[in-house]
Amino acid sequence: MSSARPFPTRQNLQIMKLKLVGAKKGHSLLKKKADALTMRLRALLTTILKAKEAMGKAFKDGNFAMAEVKYAAGDIKSAIIESVGTAQKRVETRVDNIAGVKVPVFKAVDMADAPVDYTGLARGGQQVTKARQTFSACVDTLIQLATLQTSFLILDEAIKVTSRRVNALDTVVIPRIAGFVDYIVSELDELEREEFFRLKRSQDKKKKDLQLAEAERLKEIAADDAGSLIGGGDDPDVIY
Repeated sequence: MSSARPFPTRQNLQIMKLKLVGAKKGHSLLKKKADALTMRLRALLTTILKAKEAMGKAFKDGNFAMAEVKYAAGDIKSAIIESVGTAQKRVETRVDNIAGVKVPVFKAVDMADAPVDYTGLARGGQQVTKARQTFSACVDTLIQLATLQTSFLILDEAIKVTSRRVNALDTVVIPRIAGFVDYIVSELDELEREEFFRLKRSQDKKKKDLQLAEAERLKEIAADDAGSLIGGGDDPDVIY
């Protein structure tokens, strides 16, 4: 919005009043949005802490299961890599709307389980299956944590932007528009006072002009009457 003062007219006053109403309504809506995002952010923070604790426990169980596999079957890294053809998990993405803010949501999808080939393993098939299931749960936890942390970062940035807009409306835009309204109202009042004073002076002048004209007319009438009285001795005699 330009800082130049608008021309003081009734139309501009109406426009500024409408802008002031819109700015106040926008401030109220943005304030509610910021409050809603802050509440959601706090809830996300609690969920993230729980997810991190679950992730730590899941990786602990996974490492323990991997140690059992190594103890039972030895180093099976090369055999497992050769037996894997396609990914057993895929990540699907959708968009969630939180108070007008779009955040991505990641979801782990289990693909069709391929038969696990334990060829080349002398023993330890059961431990390998257990480790596989444990690390699969770890992946699910990681994907959930990725969703939560991504949402947290996006919401945090959205709260900052919304708060800046709320502060700008509260400290700059609304006071400026209110100042414009007060300025236009004061100028219009001043114009009305000037117009009233001008009309009053015009009426006073008209009254004076009328009084002077009336005085001149009375003088002329008085002069005519005096002339008629003085000239009355020259009238001819009346004979009966």
